[in-house]
Amino acid sequence: MQLLLIADRDDETSRRIVGFFSGSEYQVIEADSVDVVLRNVLKKEANVVLLGSEFDGLSAMEIIPLLKKCNQNLTIILISNEESLPLIRRFRKEGIFYHALKPVNGDDREELRQVVQCAFHNSTDRRLSRKDPARDI
Repeated sequence: MQLLLIADRDDETSRRIVGFFSGSEYQVIEADSVDVVLRNVLKKEANVVLLGSEFDGLSAMEIIPLLKKCNQNLTIILISNEESLPLIRRFRKEGIFYHALKPVNGDDREELRQVVQCAFHNSTDRRLSRKDPARDI
């Protein structure tokens, strides 16, 4: 079962997302600290992280480069209501897969479901392409 890690300082948003994905094909873990996130990323157990703009006293801009250094193949979906285009561009340069607004209604949750599904598919494709040297020929 694929591990979906949720890390957001906003408890209500985290609970809403956990509730939405519970019963899905993913194992959902709600992280309560950066060390839980790092442990799952270092062990390469988490392939996809839903990350809030702030978590455990750190901004996403501080956390993302650290996570990417721990696991280059990690897929990060940033969840925030930040709409500053220059800031979103900076997040993309750091390696986020997608920026989603915090889900508040059914359409938002459906978008998030599709993005997570695509992120896991993308994550699997990258792992397979790295493991199969014949693909590089």
